[in-house]
Amino acid sequence: MADDTQLYRIPDAMQKLRMSRSVIYEQLRSGRLRSVKQGRSRLIPATALAEYITLLQQEAS
Repeated sequence: MADDTQLYRIPDAMQKLRMSRSVIYEQLRSGRLRSVKQGRSRLIPATALAEYITLLQQEAS
């Protein structure tokens, strides 16, 4: 079954990226990983996760 989730909570993004909470927030603060706020919740769009992974791949090249 395909994952059609569009917005991820921080714990979900941590699991998908295999990164700690502190690293996720560090990347958010630096602007390398985008997020949106919905009320008090910080959510990371699926497109932002894909962009971040692309950025990491480019930096590795």
